[in-house]
Amino acid sequence: MKFSCPQCKSKIEIQKTFNKKMHVSCEKCGIEDLLEFSKNPDEVFLEFLSRYDKGLVTVKGLSEGLKEEGIVRDEKEIKEMIGENNPDKITEEILYSKKDYISEYKVLSNPEPKMGCKVEDLGLDEPITDHLKELKIEKFYKFQQDAIEEIIFGENVVIEAPTASGKTEAFLIPVIQRIKKDASKGNVFAIFVYPTKALSRDQYPKIQKFAEKIGTTVKVFDGDTKLEERREIIDNPPHILITNFDVLHYHMWHQTKFSSLLTSTRILVTDEAHVYSGIFGTNVHYIIKRLKRICSNKLQFVAASATLDDAEKFCQQLFGENMQKIQGSGKKGKTDFAMLFPSLRTQRSLMVELTKKLTQKNHKTMIFNNSHLNSELLAIQAKKQRVNIKVHRAGLMANYRASVERQFKEGNLQAISCTPTLELGIDVGSVDCVISSTIPVNRLIQRIGRAARKGQRGYAFLALGNDPISQYYKNHPDDYFEDIEKTYIDPKNPFVEEFQVLAMACDRPISKHELKEHQEVIERHIINENLKEFNNRIIPNFDKINTMLNDYSIRGIGKSIDIFLEGKKVGDRVLPIALEELHKDAIYFLAGVRYRVKEFDYPKNNYAKLERIPRDYPYYTKSLTEEWPTIETVFERRNANGIEIAFCKLHIEKKVYGYVNIELGQETTQGEKVQLDVPLEYDFVTKGIVFHAPRPLKVIEESEDEEYAEASGYHATEHVVIEGSNMITGGVSQDLGGISLGTSGLIFIYDGAIGGSGASKALYDRFEKALKRSMFIVKECPCKNESGCPRCTFSYRCGNNNEYLHKYSALEILERINSGEKTELIDPIEGDRPLV
Repeated sequence: MKFSCPQCKSKIEIQKTFNKKMHVSCEKCGIEDLLEFSKNPDEVFLEFLSRYDKGLVTVKGLSEGLKEEGIVRDEKEIKEMIGENNPDKITEEILYSKKDYISEYKVLSNPEPKMGCKVEDLGLDEPITDHLKELKIEKFYKFQQDAIEEIIFGENVVIEAPTASGKTEAFLIPVIQRIKKDASKGNVFAIFVYPTKALSRDQYPKIQKFAEKIGTTVKVFDGDTKLEERREIIDNPPHILITNFDVLHYHMWHQTKFSSLLTSTRILVTDEAHVYSGIFGTNVHYIIKRLKRICSNKLQFVAASATLDDAEKFCQQLFGENMQKIQGSGKKGKTDFAMLFPSLRTQRSLMVELTKKLTQKNHKTMIFNNSHLNSELLAIQAKKQRVNIKVHRAGLMANYRASVERQFKEGNLQAISCTPTLELGIDVGSVDCVISSTIPVNRLIQRIGRAARKGQRGYAFLALGNDPISQYYKNHPDDYFEDIEKTYIDPKNPFVEEFQVLAMACDRPISKHELKEHQEVIERHIINENLKEFNNRIIPNFDKINTMLNDYSIRGIGKSIDIFLEGKKVGDRVLPIALEELHKDAIYFLAGVRYRVKEFDYPKNNYAKLERIPRDYPYYTKSLTEEWPTIETVFERRNANGIEIAFCKLHIEKKVYGYVNIELGQETTQGEKVQLDVPLEYDFVTKGIVFHAPRPLKVIEESEDEEYAEASGYHATEHVVIEGSNMITGGVSQDLGGISLGTSGLIFIYDGAIGGSGASKALYDRFEKALKRSMFIVKECPCKNESGCPRCTFSYRCGNNNEYLHKYSALEILERINSGEKTELIDPIEGDRPLV
């Protein structure tokens, strides 16, 4: 329904604010008001008219108040921020909107890339030089020249350069040069590994076109390669094989004919190396180690990566070799960049409005979300605004994702709501604008690199969220640009090591003198009869371990729950997260559509059956969980300020006992509770940190319920430390879980991945910085609520419906920690209730 402005008769807009108020405004004459929340817009409008008649609504009144409270920027401040820049009409409209706080505006422009030598001066084979001339490449960029020279010389190299800067040519040209010089017919010389089949298939035509011109053969071998193509590859091996680590892993331990092709490999090229972080990266570290074992030549390693905090160190850990870093610069062109904080609305409604504004002007737009759920919810809300948009995320069928990419590339789709899957170099054609939720700056730069590749002026918007770290960046935008992602792997993950040692024995028998670093694990396998000694060698007991190997996923540990709709498998989800998302009556999102889980069979058959629900069904669900930690081994301990903190092996008992219904579009973090008839239980071993927080004595003294004030302070502190340290540790908060134990003051933060991913170790190493930032987050949040709000103490991952939180108690705890108060680790108090 349309409402008319009582002053100028234009359209009045009624917008629900993030803190459950109603913002009423007229864009034309500028009058606005802030009223109490009501689901009925008629009531809100009548209240607004009544206040207007009483002279309580003016053009200046509310705006001045909002500026003073730091909710919107003063126009003068925005003009100063724009300075000499000349934003176009769309950008200007967004910057001067009074719905959001403009934290930062700048025009991003890359310096001209440094040029290297002429193509003919590098001593390349004539056919390569001639083909480069055909492609109108007369000169190399300096980083390309450096990479080509070092790779031809046989060095291990990591090329670090932004999207669309010419990384592929920097490793493809020297590999082809080496093939022309050293390759023998019928052998695979180089393996090019990509993190996904989609990216392999996307890069293949470009690589093939170049290689064919020089008389070099290239083939793709992955899960989608047809049987006759596989036979052809095995009978006539190409010089360059394009694949992924899943394929290498499977074929090596099965000792297939394909795996025998790998033994001749001389160079392993790993593109998008920054993707191999966490559990997946830990498995890849071992797959590379296994590949080295079966290769008859010493392998040379080449990695290509987007900007990382320490690409050289990370790749040295990943490949187990010394690496030399070569830095490349970005593309030409200018991009208007704005960091927006949605003070008067939700992050999602800001992202939807930006999408609508840009697509209405025919700007092709990619919207990056940080989770499956958010990408689905954004697409649902944007469709209601008549935006031509589709979802692209992992977990959807490959043919559906390919169809979305094709429609966008051909111009039949204006917008894609995607997860980080499209951060990688898949070519989706011309992109004018990138909108992103909060992520580390180096990944944002990579996403922005997708926009305006053709030289047109691009748009990039970072939509901060309604969460602690976003509020911190709103007030400290400069810190955002310093918080570069930390990638991490954990080669000592006991579950990964145990499994990968078995796989090594399958690839090739283990001789007595090798793998001394895994001796303990090998001996344990022999005792358990998974491995056996034969002729002085250690070989696998296939009868016993076959199922174990087949069930293992290198992208996560733990069994999966298969998801069915109308009798057809439509996806799967790994445990333990599957218990939280697929319990009976859970609402599950799939390709922009919501379904209800009508049947959940666990732990016997491990499947979930979905059913359709009405399109206007008003809710989605979030699980309620209970967790109990036990310390099994302490690996390290130290003092952070005065707080004793330990990094340890933890045993976590997890129980999903119910769920809450959250209203679609409300983006609230609390909902109506429903108990499950039979709780779902799961326990696992992981790694994490534990520290003993000081008591909030002042708050306890002033409180009527001392126990509540204390326990709720620890719970709120746990939330803020996880959420607030997110970008310091490289955006790993989604990989972490937390438990605060009642009034004991013990707070546990652990890796959500079974066995550990390295995320909590990243937090352990940077704990002082995390504690300081956590204090500022709580201190600077303007909310007056005792329990705080989603921008300070709430967590979207809380399994306790964001209850038992005390903002002022948490603030006192964090101030005591940062002033250097000392604590020592203690044992848990019996009967303490775990708050998660």
